[in-house]
Amino acid sequence: MSDPAVHLLDDEDARAGMQAHEFSDAFLEAHLGEERRRASLLGEIREAVFGAQDGLVSTLAVVSAVAGAGTDRFGVLVAGLAAALAGIFSMAAGEYLSSKSQREIFDAQIVDERREVHERPGEAEAEIAYLFAEEGLPRETANRVARAMAEHPDVLLKTMVEKELGLAVEPEEGSPMQGALVMGGAFGLGSIVPILPHIFAGRDMAVIASTVATLGVLFGIGVVKSLWTHRSWWSSGLEILVIGAFAGIAGYFFGSILPGLLGAPGVSA
Repeated sequence: MSDPAVHLLDDEDARAGMQAHEFSDAFLEAHLGEERRRASLLGEIREAVFGAQDGLVSTLAVVSAVAGAGTDRFGVLVAGLAAALAGIFSMAAGEYLSSKSQREIFDAQIVDERREVHERPGEAEAEIAYLFAEEGLPRETANRVARAMAEHPDVLLKTMVEKELGLAVEPEEGSPMQGALVMGGAFGLGSIVPILPHIFAGRDMAVIASTVATLGVLFGIGVVKSLWTHRSWWSSGLEILVIGAFAGIAGYFFGSILPGLLGAPGVSA
């Protein structure tokens, strides 16, 4: 027989009229597990979107600037590939180190809170009662809830960490290395788009094609991102497109203007 909790997961209308005591532990376990998996996936999506955006925009800026300076196709490709490879390792290493450092800092803060719970339990209880009251609970109710939590130090610690620091005692799903791979891989995939036209087309046409292709992909990323942000697809896509357009146009024109200012030939008419 199938578990009725599984059917309830996808039936919001049925759940809307149910009372708290009607939800089984099996349903709550499955539902909370699904929400946690979704939250973990959203973290990876954030890293993928960030990496792809950066790969597209930064590589477009490099190849546009180099092409705008009058460099031949081979030089443009070398510059684009060098920027892509450097970005892949830089973004991956940056994501790994930042995630690892953040987790270490969080762990140190949790140690401080654990010490407070064990050495100064009255202070910890008073803080939780105050936080609940600040969130809108009547003070007497907040005191009763904090008192009940104080009888279970582990629950009190988790609540303090979440309420005071906005953290979770349990480590999040995924790892710094996983985040680094997602970030670096997304950057690499994004950087391919502005480079490809320079393999098949002449300089001027390649710059145009590279810019158009990059902006199209950026707009698509914004549209896909709107599935999780609940923003309108066109405003989400347009926001990313405008940022990419600015970077690409700036790269091309700086590649045209700066060489002249420095005494080097720019893009020929």
